[in-house]
Amino acid sequence: MAKRRFIAPSRSGLDPACFAHPIFDGVSAYRAWFTAPAWPAPDDLNAAMTVADQYFAPQDQALLDDGLHYETRIAERGAIATRAENWHDLFNAAIWCRYPSIKLALNAQQLAHIAVMGASQRNRAQYALTQFDEAGAIVRVRDPQLLEVWNRHDWPALFHAHADAWRDGDIRIAAVIGHALLEHALVPELFLVGKCLVVQGDGDDEACVAQAACAIAEGNVLNDPLELRPLPMAGIPDWYPGQDARFFAEAECFQPVRAGRVYPSPL
Repeated sequence: MAKRRFIAPSRSGLDPACFAHPIFDGVSAYRAWFTAPAWPAPDDLNAAMTVADQYFAPQDQALLDDGLHYETRIAERGAIATRAENWHDLFNAAIWCRYPSIKLALNAQQLAHIAVMGASQRNRAQYALTQFDEAGAIVRVRDPQLLEVWNRHDWPALFHAHADAWRDGDIRIAAVIGHALLEHALVPELFLVGKCLVVQGDGDDEACVAQAACAIAEGNVLNDPLELRPLPMAGIPDWYPGQDARFFAEAECFQPVRAGRVYPSPL
């Protein structure tokens, strides 16, 4: 059966209270973009951009007539094609403003691969870069035992038995990067699965983001989609109601680890 295309809720049909969910914490500085009755104008978005010579350009026919690849246009002209009144692109703008080092590193790597592959073909590294851009998160882990549990996809142990580790910060989401992940979070009934890079240690959120950005820029990570650890976000303590044993046993997002699957060491 074909997978149904996701359609985001209308702006008028959303309860602004949904943006109080922790998944939106990283972009809370731009909450007015999401909760105001009217969509923000391009000038509003560009006022928050901190990268020199980069700007959000309305995606109209005049822009597309340059014939450039989306990533090439960003690198050569600084223009980030942005559709009007579109949740996906609005969240992308928020991530650009909040985590510019990550977005610049992703763009640079995509551009390097385009130079080799051309604009119409993609390799596994490009798929990994895109998955992280769309659905990625950076997770900080202090206790290596938690990483072993995660690697086994022992979801009841990771989320239930070690619930205090999440609440105490021994494991935490340092940054949600995926703008598609934020868009899908507008529908609470969806069980979101983040595609994660892991940083091990005691660094704060900003340090974890900086470490991940450096690793991406140097090409040390995101060379294959299989590097990314899946994280069913519905299991994070207090992120979703009804997190009982039956939930972990039956919800489709809690998949067992595939035979032979090995994840890379954390950063």
